[in-house]
Amino acid sequence: MFCPFCSEQETKVIDSRLVAEGQQVRRRRECMVCHERFTTFESAELVMPRVIKRDGSREPFNEDKLRAGLQRALEKRPVSTEKVEQCILSLKSQLRATGEREVGSELLGNLIMKALKELDKVAYVRFASVYRSFEDIREFGEEIARLGD
Repeated sequence: MFCPFCSEQETKVIDSRLVAEGQQVRRRRECMVCHERFTTFESAELVMPRVIKRDGSREPFNEDKLRAGLQRALEKRPVSTEKVEQCILSLKSQLRATGEREVGSELLGNLIMKALKELDKVAYVRFASVYRSFEDIREFGEEIARLGD
């Protein structure tokens, strides 16, 4: 690890701690030349599958897009940010667990709907109405009726 102060390559770790609920390691380091101290964070880089959209195009998985969609569905709902983050981690884990390099957007949408159904039923209906492109009130009512199942 290069020192951010003098660019020397020789640094030593003086302290390591788990942070972000064990998802990251925080390391305090000291440069062997200028003796300045700095902090680095280390986390596992896990490759997410690419998403095959309905039109056949492919794009990299975008966590920010997922988060924005969930937040839109959960707007003004009594769901904590912590639960949303746990939901995102769970969804990412489920996608990686498929072992596939590419997954269809339909699979991703269904996983999101399942997670929202458990998290908040109103958010689930909001997301489903956009995702399934309800054409009329009848389809909307049928989806609400299915919530009881």
